[in-house]
Amino acid sequence: MSEVEARIPMFEIKDVIVEYGGEDITQCMQCGVCVATCPWKRVGSEFTIREMMHMGRMGYEGYESDDILFACTTCNHCATRCPRGVKIPNIVRVMRSMICESGAMPKNLKAVVGSINSQGNPWSQDKSKRENWAKEADVPAFTEETEYLLYVCCTSAFDSRSQKIAKSIAEMLKKAGVSFGVLSAEEKCCGESIRKIGAEDAFSALAEHNVNLFNSKGVKKIITTSPHCHYTFKNEYPAFGGEYEVYHYTEIINQLAKDGKLNFANSVAKKVIYHEPCYLGRHAQIFDAPRELMTAVPDLEVLEFDNNKNDSLCCGGGGSRIWMETEAHMRFSDAKVDEASAKEVNYVVTACPYCVVMFEDSVKTKNKDDVMAVKDISEILKESLG
Repeated sequence: MSEVEARIPMFEIKDVIVEYGGEDITQCMQCGVCVATCPWKRVGSEFTIREMMHMGRMGYEGYESDDILFACTTCNHCATRCPRGVKIPNIVRVMRSMICESGAMPKNLKAVVGSINSQGNPWSQDKSKRENWAKEADVPAFTEETEYLLYVCCTSAFDSRSQKIAKSIAEMLKKAGVSFGVLSAEEKCCGESIRKIGAEDAFSALAEHNVNLFNSKGVKKIITTSPHCHYTFKNEYPAFGGEYEVYHYTEIINQLAKDGKLNFANSVAKKVIYHEPCYLGRHAQIFDAPRELMTAVPDLEVLEFDNNKNDSLCCGGGGSRIWMETEAHMRFSDAKVDEASAKEVNYVVTACPYCVVMFEDSVKTKNKDDVMAVKDISEILKESLG
């Protein structure tokens, strides 16, 4: 029994979940639709979100284990099909916050929270290096006269592979004459993943820091490189006084192309397959912009996975899972790499740094790196930029 459960009578756990903001749990009628649509079911896992919800409602101990409560990737697939509209990922977050309050979180995630608290990012990187990528790419600093803040996620700020995404986006914005800048030296992680871990105090500290920073600098519009940052700034920062117009970079770049400010003229004669990031697709319902951008690239042959858009299979990295171990035969991205290989594509293309990390790992572990690569849409667009 966890420390939280030790101080909460079993029959009251449901009431505490409701009190923490998970009132939707009372609407669950245990129909099982969530189980049928969950990506874990597709790879043969014994985990079921219905079991976790049932345990939470009835006050059973055991739901806090790594392979139950912390298995969920918060991909939102279950919620899109729930006949009662239950916001299941939110209930998962609330239940995790109850566990994290006592410090009883998975070991790997404790290190992530520690890094957030000490360095302002989840990757245990020196916070002073957050601005290095921007200096290398000669990206301007944000001022009161700047129209857009370009917020680069922690992955693309610190990881050398992912920095290519940030640099590609910045190059296109400069090419189109967009008024934008960065606050890399002063900003911290958006907090999306830390909140999905359940570390509410750490998330609140991040949100308050960034909101105070953005408001003091006069930020009104934000372009994000990551769908996870997009989700957080748009849906969760308003509660902390952060009211901004928030755009994922594919929305902005697509509009610039339509307005004739960017011309993708160079041929990219490759066969690619598009992976739908959960936080760009199901969570934000941004489906058209990425596809319209790819179709604008000369000679680029774009394929779809058999399950796409609202039915797309998650990469497995959301909901803090990117920092946790997953058995090889249970990795969602492995299953998608197998499908991509069968369709003989050159690239798996996506629009999320987490998805890039997960797919590159799968391409290597499936020994497909000699015939297939992983690209962010921004990298394809940069190659085609006329």
